[in-house]
Amino acid sequence: MGLFSKDIKSLDDLFVHTLQDIYYAEKQILKALPDMIEKATNRDLTAGFKKHLEQTEGHVTRLEEVFRMHGHEPKGVDCPAIDGIIEEANDIAGDIADKQTLDAALIAAAQAVEHYEITRYGTLVAWAKQLGRSDCASVLQKNLDEEEQTDKDLTKLALAAVNKKAA
Repeated sequence: MGLFSKDIKSLDDLFVHTLQDIYYAEKQILKALPDMIEKATNRDLTAGFKKHLEQTEGHVTRLEEVFRMHGHEPKGVDCPAIDGIIEEANDIAGDIADKQTLDAALIAAAQAVEHYEITRYGTLVAWAKQLGRSDCASVLQKNLDEEEQTDKDLTKLALAAVNKKAA
C-alpha cells in the first residue's frame, strides 16, 4: 500500500488516482472560492475570483469527461495537500484585520492553490500522452492553460496594485 489509498501497479492506475486527486481538489476549491470572493475587497480581485469560480466549474466538467473517456466513473479521493492549502488560507485570512493586507494574503493563498493544480494537470497531460491518450491530454491541457493564466493574472494584480496598497 504505502503512500496511496490503494495499490497502484501501473502508470494507468497512477493516472486514474491522480485524476481522482485533482477532481477532489477542484470540488474543494469550488467550496472555498465563494468565501474568498466575499472576503476580497479589491474589485479586480473579486472579479478574478468570480471568473475562476466559473472556470473551476468547467474544470470539474472536463475532468468528468476525461474519466468517462478513460472508462471510469468520476470520483474523488481525499487530497490532504489541497485540504492543507485551503485550511492554511482560512487560518491566515481569519487573522488579518487590514483589508489591503487581507487581499494580498488571499492572492498568495490562491496562488498556492493554482501552483498545486498546475503541477497536477501538467503531470496528467504528460501521463495521458505517454499512455497514448492524446484525447484525454487535450482536454486536460485546457484546464492546465486556464490554471496557468489565472496564476499570471494573480501575479499581475498583486504586483500592479494589491501588494502596493498592503505595504
